[in-house]
Amino acid sequence: MKASSKGKVLTWIKRKQIFLKKYVLVPIVCWGHWSLLIFCHLGESFESKARTPCMLLLDSLEMANPRRLEPDIRKFVLDIYRSEGRDENKKLIYKIPFLVPKVPQQSNGEDCGIYVLYFINLFVKEAPEDFSIKDYPYFMNQHWFSPQCMDNFFAELDLFGK
Repeated sequence: MKASSKGKVLTWIKRKQIFLKKYVLVPIVCWGHWSLLIFCHLGESFESKARTPCMLLLDSLEMANPRRLEPDIRKFVLDIYRSEGRDENKKLIYKIPFLVPKVPQQSNGEDCGIYVLYFINLFVKEAPEDFSIKDYPYFMNQHWFSPQCMDNFFAELDLFGK
């Protein structure tokens, strides 16, 4: 990301006060592939047991190796902490769990954006009040939804666009 773009993004994030929010949903695109990054309880103490700060990366194309994004995401989180004036250091940022739950996978190379929308839709409906590592992965697993549910969602989106 260019320095000027990065500064604008960090200013926008600062205005949104993400450390006051339970969850922050961030659709990301890398090399033409969309996935969903979810920040959970970033404003909570690292010692919290009830509300564990963590990052979830939901990827419908696991063969794209979503973990390759972790170093850049952690650098971005460090930039967010610094822009907020928080005194978190790099070591603490790297202690935030980075989780990649096994979620339903797309069957082609084209539906990643639709999957991200569906992940957002379902997560907002089903997210627990307090996310903790001890109860992970909650509902986010390979059987989170059926292909039929995905087809129905896709059909709804298609009708919406007509």
